[in-house]
Amino acid sequence: MGRNTRKRRTPLATKVVAGAAALAVGGGGLVWANFYASAHEENPGHNRTRSAAAQVATIDCPDVGQQLSDVPDRARGEVDGELATMDSQITEAYKRLATTRRAQAGDAQFVQNAILGPLKDRRKAIIDRIQLEINRAGGQADDNLDELAGCQGQPAQQPQNGDGQDNGDGQNGDGQNGDGQGGDGQGQDDGQNQGDNGNGAAGPFAEDFVDINDVQPGSRDLENGLAANGEGGSTGSFTANCGVNENNLFNSDNLIVAPGVDNGAHHTHDYVGNQDNDAFSSDEDLAAADTSCQNQGDKSTYYWPVLRLQDGTQEFDAGDLGGGAEGNVGKILKASEAEIKFVGNQRSDVVAMPKFLRIITGDAKAFTNGVANANSSFSCTGFEDRQVTDKYVLCPEGSQVVRTSNFQSCWDGQNIDSANHRDHVAFVQQDGSCPNGFQAIPQLQVRLVYDVPAPTIENGQVQNPYAVDGFPEQLHKPITDHNDFINVMDEDLMNEVVDCINSGEDCQ
Repeated sequence: MGRNTRKRRTPLATKVVAGAAALAVGGGGLVWANFYASAHEENPGHNRTRSAAAQVATIDCPDVGQQLSDVPDRARGEVDGELATMDSQITEAYKRLATTRRAQAGDAQFVQNAILGPLKDRRKAIIDRIQLEINRAGGQADDNLDELAGCQGQPAQQPQNGDGQDNGDGQNGDGQNGDGQGGDGQGQDDGQNQGDNGNGAAGPFAEDFVDINDVQPGSRDLENGLAANGEGGSTGSFTANCGVNENNLFNSDNLIVAPGVDNGAHHTHDYVGNQDNDAFSSDEDLAAADTSCQNQGDKSTYYWPVLRLQDGTQEFDAGDLGGGAEGNVGKILKASEAEIKFVGNQRSDVVAMPKFLRIITGDAKAFTNGVANANSSFSCTGFEDRQVTDKYVLCPEGSQVVRTSNFQSCWDGQNIDSANHRDHVAFVQQDGSCPNGFQAIPQLQVRLVYDVPAPTIENGQVQNPYAVDGFPEQLHKPITDHNDFINVMDEDLMNEVVDCINSGEDCQ
């Protein structure tokens, strides 16, 4: 299996991290980390607390990037670089958490004193630099950003601090669908002794899976972008045929969130469409690149975290950052189908997307950020009226796993990106209209179908699970699935897409 081989910078810091990552994974993989938060625990090394609340599985840090809504353009590059460094700090702190279990068992304050405290200091230094860079560029930095420096330990339970993006655009991300959706904690309680599937306690766990038969029909409304049901709606569609990454283009960059930063995603992406997408690609590079799309006027880049089967396979990136060195292990599963479709708006015609518009849907850090931006969902062929955001699905024989992502479909009319990569686009409101100041654009929908051997779950343990790649501290939770898009259609093709949608035609 190949990957993007474009020559990129390899800073010394990256090499140091690679060495630390190799140590973290070597000799049996990442291990489960316990933090005995109970102050009255006299001898945690011998009287182990089994409560989920007392187990720190990962590190939860406030997402500074999401709070940056006003960064001057000339400070964007520096700020994005600082945020990427902050992500690397969290990754390193997580690895330390995962490799110091014995020290934690002997000292109830070890995590706070040796990991979280130093991490807060390092994050504070970066926040100070971000504030300085914003102010130097003529902006006004938020004086309260310092409050985001501190992190805390979090157990492996799914966060329940929000119901997701309920917005009427087919994006109700609650994922809490009755029977089969609750976790009793057994998965994480048993995690420290279960087979590690090659990555220790980095997940997924038995509680992260649900039998599709136990999901309630109609659990999420993802009916083809909510086709127009009122006057003025746009009912057509445009399908882009761009393959399933037959060219084996993979890397662990993220051009949208961390431009110019090697391994900015900390996980590996599949790419279809544009064939020159890495952290160092300029808009000019994208416009001049080859494309895997049948329509050569579409050089857009469509990318998403790979799906892996944790079966012990040593992939090409088994020892690399973004791959096995950060807990993303096993066989990469390419989609058997990748349906990329643009649809209309319930209430109005759509307008053309600007070239190089960037959109991210879902949240790669939803496990620690909370579920407000969680958006992608899992289902099975033949059961697609049943969708879940917070579970991987177990499909019956003959049925395939489906990943669905419906993107934001309202644009502010001015910007191709924003400081937090979200504010320039929005979901429609409950009545199908765009918020004030936004206008409807074609809604991108990505449907991925996979042939995945069903994992086996026995006695609360899962064997040979599948999972999306992710930041290591996100524990491969399904809630972190996400999808990315940069529009690089030429003007003629974008106008054709708009005309098809607004005239009610189905084109490709």
